[in-house]
Amino acid sequence: MSSTPALLVLEDGRSFHGEAFGARGETFGEAVFNTGMTGYQETLTDPSYHRQVVVMTAPHVGNTGVNDEDPESGKIWVAGYVVRDPARVPSNWRSARPLDEELAAQGVVGISGIDTRALTRHLRERGAMRAGISTTETDPAALLARVRDAAPMAGQELADQVTTKEAYVVPAQGEKRFTVAALDLGIKAMTPQRLAERGVEVHVLPATATLEDVLAVQPDGLFYSNGPGDPAATTHQVELLQQALGRGVPYFGICFGNQLFGRALGFDTYKLTYGHRGINQPVLDRTTGKVEVTAHNHGFAVDAPRDGTPTVTPYGAAAVSHVCLNDDVVEGLELRGPDGELRAFSVQYHPEAAAGPHDAAYLFDRFVTLMESRTGSTTGGN
Repeated sequence: MSSTPALLVLEDGRSFHGEAFGARGETFGEAVFNTGMTGYQETLTDPSYHRQVVVMTAPHVGNTGVNDEDPESGKIWVAGYVVRDPARVPSNWRSARPLDEELAAQGVVGISGIDTRALTRHLRERGAMRAGISTTETDPAALLARVRDAAPMAGQELADQVTTKEAYVVPAQGEKRFTVAALDLGIKAMTPQRLAERGVEVHVLPATATLEDVLAVQPDGLFYSNGPGDPAATTHQVELLQQALGRGVPYFGICFGNQLFGRALGFDTYKLTYGHRGINQPVLDRTTGKVEVTAHNHGFAVDAPRDGTPTVTPYGAAAVSHVCLNDDVVEGLELRGPDGELRAFSVQYHPEAAAGPHDAAYLFDRFVTLMESRTGSTTGGN
């Protein structure tokens, strides 16, 4: 069977020739790489990858096909997909269809048969950058011009493009202990499930929710999810979080929720050269001294003091609670009151770990303990 040629061009002019994988056509986005050796279906359906062309560093992709149980949202969000050696035939008892068939059905343009190791090394040295994939353009210079016309990730506010349109509830499993208002900035389906497993009823709200919307569910705590875009371009959710912190609402945020927590506390954010994306990142929890292997997907980070010195904020004393052991990037924040009691916290990585290690699952328990301490009850304050 004959294959369709495909072309990938980076904004600095480097190009790669390969074969079409998935839909035919043309697409543009920020080229980033993911180091996970498994979990490609969860990666594809993670809304945090909206507007990004994802390069898989693992050479063989698609071996287990696609099933209907593992998606983290209702669709594939990546702008484009880059693999070296796609599986010719999936082999797994849970597989419902091949990966390339799913990509084509959802209109996701990809490319295969290129040297992803060389591409990854290039992105590590030059940084994440805009890219285009085309099965219709054969001239690299012509595609490059369109790549450079595409919007960069910096300065983009994208949560409104991936959030739920209507609020919904994920019921607690077993006895209901607490109620949490979760702001959907690009939430992964496994996250509210992890809370539900701990007796938490989760009210998932759109990214445009107001303080009145949050308080209407009478929450014992507030949660901010992961999501795409530049945290420095986001204002509404930062203001909402500041209002909630001012009222003493217990808070837990992950990924984008960590960056917005940092901004709410008065810290700046910045764009990483090539980001952290994978399921094998070592992080130190300074509150326990333990090192955990964690799942990441972020291209921005919080600029906060990493020397352990607390920063005085209008809401309490803020400090860095977690750091990445690869590059010392801030991976978590905490807010404490005058007596040292925990009031709010966040992490930059994914404790729901779909896919990935479960070292960080304790953070959901930490949130439950925080709500217990603030309500004075193990069955919630409602």
